[in-house]
Amino acid sequence: MRPSPRPPTRLRPWRWRSFPKFVVIRFTPSSQPLRPRTARRGRGDDGDGSSGWRDKLFEGAATAFGSVVMLGMIGFAYEQCYKFMVLQKMDKAFATGYSSPEMAALLRHVSIGPEGETSEEESWIPRAEQPLIDRIVDGSEQGFYYLITGEKGTGKTSMILNAMRRIQGEGIAMLEASGDLEVFRLRLGKALNYEFHEDYIGSLFSYRGPRDTTPLLDIERSFNKMEKIALNRRLKNGKPLLLIINRAHLLHDDEEGKNLLEAVQQRAELWAASKLVTVIFLSDEYWIEERLRPSATRMRVLPIHDIPPLAVIESLRDFRARNFNEDVPYKDLVQVYNKIGGRPSFLGNVATVKNMLKACDDIVAKEKRWFLDQCWILGGDIDDHAEDHQDFSTAAMLLAKALVEKEKTMAKDGDDTPTALPAIPLHEVRQLMTRPDLIKGHDHLNIFSIDSECMVRADSMAMQNVFRQICAQEGFEELLQDTLDRLDELESLGRTRELAFKQLAKHGKLEAITIASSDAESKAAVAHKARET
Repeated sequence: MRPSPRPPTRLRPWRWRSFPKFVVIRFTPSSQPLRPRTARRGRGDDGDGSSGWRDKLFEGAATAFGSVVMLGMIGFAYEQCYKFMVLQKMDKAFATGYSSPEMAALLRHVSIGPEGETSEEESWIPRAEQPLIDRIVDGSEQGFYYLITGEKGTGKTSMILNAMRRIQGEGIAMLEASGDLEVFRLRLGKALNYEFHEDYIGSLFSYRGPRDTTPLLDIERSFNKMEKIALNRRLKNGKPLLLIINRAHLLHDDEEGKNLLEAVQQRAELWAASKLVTVIFLSDEYWIEERLRPSATRMRVLPIHDIPPLAVIESLRDFRARNFNEDVPYKDLVQVYNKIGGRPSFLGNVATVKNMLKACDDIVAKEKRWFLDQCWILGGDIDDHAEDHQDFSTAAMLLAKALVEKEKTMAKDGDDTPTALPAIPLHEVRQLMTRPDLIKGHDHLNIFSIDSECMVRADSMAMQNVFRQICAQEGFEELLQDTLDRLDELESLGRTRELAFKQLAKHGKLEAITIASSDAESKAAVAHKARET
C-alpha cells in the first residue's frame, strides 16, 4: 500500500545558536500547515477571526469624537467655574473688612490695632460735612455720584475714612488714581480683587508677548464684572456699592486722561440712575470738575474748605486745656488762625507743640520758600531762554498783588478779628494774566486754588500771609515793573524779522510805498548799508 502524502510543513522561526567559533542556523518544521494565500485576503476577515479595517476605522473615529466631546465638556466646565470664581473673588472685595489699599490709607489717618481693629477716637475738630459724607458712604444717599473738591490738607480723605470706619468698610472699594493708565488698571484690579483674566489657563494656548489690548478696555471689563456684583448685593441688602477714586487730579490733563474720565463718568451716570454703585471722586484741582461738568446730570459737587474761625478757636482751646492743662488767651488763638487759618493739616502740627505762634511762623516761612522757588521774578536782566518761566512767575505775582489789594479793601477794624481769604472771579484772573492756561499750573502747585464757584484765592491763609510779606518788600513794585518791561522787549524781539537784500548797488536806494486807509499812496525812502557776507 502506498503511504499517504505528508501534509505541507511550515518552517519555524530561525534561532541563533552561538558557539565559540561559528554560528549554526537551524530551521525546524512546524506542526501547523500553511494556509493558502487567498484565505488571508478575505473581505471581512483578517485571517484570525478579528474585525476588519472598517471596524477599526469606526472605532478610531468614535474614540476621537469622544475625546473631543470630553475635552469640550471639560473646557466648558472650566470656563463656567472660572467665571464663578472671578465673581466670588470680586464679591469678597466688598465684604466686611478692609482691602490692602484701604488698610494703607487708614494707617495714614487713623490708629489701627495689630489685628485690624480700629480705634474709636474721633477728630478733635468737628466737621460740618461729616454727617453728609457718612450718609453717602453707608448708602443712605442714593441716586447720585459725587465730586469732593478742596485744597490739599482740608480733610477730604480723612472724613471718607472716618465714615468707612463706622461701617467696617462693607461694600466699599477704594483706589489711588495715577496718570499712567497701566498703573491705574493694576490699582483698580487690586481694589476689586480682579485679575483681568491674566490667570485664565486658556491664555496659555494663545500666548502673545505684549498685550493686544489697551488698559481702558481692561478697565471696562472690570466694570462689567462689578455690575454683576452690584446687582446681587442690591437684591440682598438694597444698598449700592461704593467706588472711591482718591486723588483724581493725578490723572493727566491730556487725551488719555480725558478718555478715562469719560469712561468712568459714563458708568457713574448709569450706576447712579440705577442705584447700583455710588462713585466718589476726590480731587485737589479744578480741572477735574471742568472736564466732568459738561456731561454731568447726576453729579453733586461737595466742596471741602478750611474750618471756620469760630470752630477752630473753640476746638483749639479745648484741645490745649485737655492735653496741656493750658488756658490759651483768645487773642493768641486769633493770631494762630490769622497766620495759618483753618487748615486741618496745619492745625494738627501746631496744636501739639508748646509754642504755637512759633510753629505758625515756621509754616509760613516754609510756604514762602516754596512760592519763591517756583515763582520768583528776575528783573530787567532776564535771559531770553527764561521767558516762559518768567511769564508764569509774573502772572503769579500780579495775582498775588491783586489779592493783597483786595484784602485791604475788605479788611475789618481791629487786629483781633479773624480775617477771611479774598477771592477774585476766574475770568478776571485770566484777564489779569492775559493767558487762560497759566492759572491751572498755579493751582497744580498749590499756590492758588479754584473752587467750584469759579473763584480764585490763595491756597491757604499761610500762603496769603506770604503774599502780604512779598508785596510789602522794599523795591518789589520796581522789580515787578522791570520784569514786565523786559518780557515786553523779548516779545517784541521775537516778533521782529530781518530782511537781507543781495546784489544791490553800493549806493542804491530802496523805495517803499505805503497805502493808507484812504487808498492814497505815499512814498518813503529806505536807506540801507551794504555789507560783505
